[in-house]
Amino acid sequence: MLLIVGTAMGGRLASLDALSLVFQAGLVVQLVLGILVLLSVISWTIILFKWRELRRARQDSEAFLEVYQGGSLDAAFEAARDLQKSPLSTIFLAANAEMNRRARFSGDRKLSSLTQAHLDGLFRHVRWTAAREGLRIERGLPFLATTGSSAPFIGLFGTVIGIIDSFQAIGRAGSASLAVVAPGIAEALIATAMGLFAAIPATIFYNYFVGTLRELTSSIDLFSSEYESDLRRIVGNSDSAPAPPRAAQR
Repeated sequence: MLLIVGTAMGGRLASLDALSLVFQAGLVVQLVLGILVLLSVISWTIILFKWRELRRARQDSEAFLEVYQGGSLDAAFEAARDLQKSPLSTIFLAANAEMNRRARFSGDRKLSSLTQAHLDGLFRHVRWTAAREGLRIERGLPFLATTGSSAPFIGLFGTVIGIIDSFQAIGRAGSASLAVVAPGIAEALIATAMGLFAAIPATIFYNYFVGTLRELTSSIDLFSSEYESDLRRIVGNSDSAPAPPRAAQR
C-alpha cells in the first residue's frame, strides 16, 4: 500500500510545474508568495523609474554646469528652464525666483542692492532647496533597501511553514519516503526562491543607485557653495552687479 502511495506521489511531483506547486501550497505559503510578488513588482517599478530619473538628472546637471560656468546668468537661466530634470537647475531657478521676489518688494532689481540680511536669507533658501532636491532624488531607495534585506527572510518564513505542513502530511500518510516528502518540500522551497528573486535585483540596483546619488549629492553641495560664492562676489562688485534674470512667461 505504501509503495503504491509513494509511486503515485512521485508521479504527481514529476508532472507538476512551479505554478501548479504554488496553487497546491498551503494558504500561508500562498500569502507569503503574494507578498513577495507584490514586493518584486513594486521594486522593478522603482528600479525602472529611478534609473531613468537619475540618468536624466546627471545628464541635465552636466549640461547646466557647462552653461553656468560660462559666466552668463541670463544664459544659465535659459538653460535651467530647459534642463529641469537637473537638481542644480532647480536650485538656480529657486534662488532666482527668491531674488526677483525680494526685488519686487525693494523696488530695485540690482543685485548690488541686496543687504547682508537679504543675502543670508537667500543663502538659506538655496540650502533648503538643495536639501529638498537631495531628498527628492533619494525617493524610493528605502523601499529597495527594505526589500533587499527582508524578502529572503519572508521567503524563508514561507519555506518553514511549508516544511511544517510537509511533516504533518508525513504523519498522516504514515510514511517518510522521498516520494511522500518531496512534493511538500518543493512547494515550500518556492517561497525561498521567490524571496531571492525579489531581493537580488533590489539589492543590486540599490547599491548602483547609491553610487549615482553620491555623485549627484556632491554636485548639489559643490554647486550650492559655488553659487553662494558667485553671489557674494557679484554683490561685492557694486559697480557691475547685474540684475537677476526675470522669470519670463513661456
